[in-house]
Amino acid sequence: MNNLTVMDHPLISHKLALLRHQSTDGKAFRELVSEIAMLICYEATRDMKTHAVDVPTPLMTAKCQMITTDKPVIVPILRAGLGMVDGMLKILPSSKIGHIGMCRNHDTLQPEKYYCNLPADIGERTVFVLDPMLATGGSLAAAVSLLKESGAKNIKVLSIVGVEEGVNKVHEAHPDVHIYLGVMDEKLNEKGYILPGLGDAGDRLFGTE
Repeated sequence: MNNLTVMDHPLISHKLALLRHQSTDGKAFRELVSEIAMLICYEATRDMKTHAVDVPTPLMTAKCQMITTDKPVIVPILRAGLGMVDGMLKILPSSKIGHIGMCRNHDTLQPEKYYCNLPADIGERTVFVLDPMLATGGSLAAAVSLLKESGAKNIKVLSIVGVEEGVNKVHEAHPDVHIYLGVMDEKLNEKGYILPGLGDAGDRLFGTE
């Protein structure tokens, strides 16, 4: 599938197994989400542009490469996306951070914005949208639309667990957006939960089960 990268790394596989386990407590769950986000971020930044620089070492000058123009902004989808922010900042410590809150309208069943705070220069930045679970894809597709309306042009979605239905929903609305997944799971249940999944990521992150 174009514009989709599913991670294939033993560290991510191992951490996902721990993350899924029903006995993993809140502290460990938060740490694992942060660590997996950091590992996915490594892959999602592979295409960042660099330029050559001369760096003086204690012995001589070294020819090195440094990131050129990619000014990142991290945008978690509230609330579960917040769990991925710390891991992203360990890789991209100079990032700006925006926030988008989405909820489902009880009458229309469509996602609606309840909060949005984004950097004014978002159109000049690479945007990393964070949501641990890519389930139906409705909220993420709506969030990407909101980002584009705000001027964002280079957008990447990072999720830990997803299903094909959610990926297709985002790509149908935004075929230009690259999605990075920790793992592709089997299906959604009748309530829209990912199976086998890991439960409700927000509840497990913040202890509100």
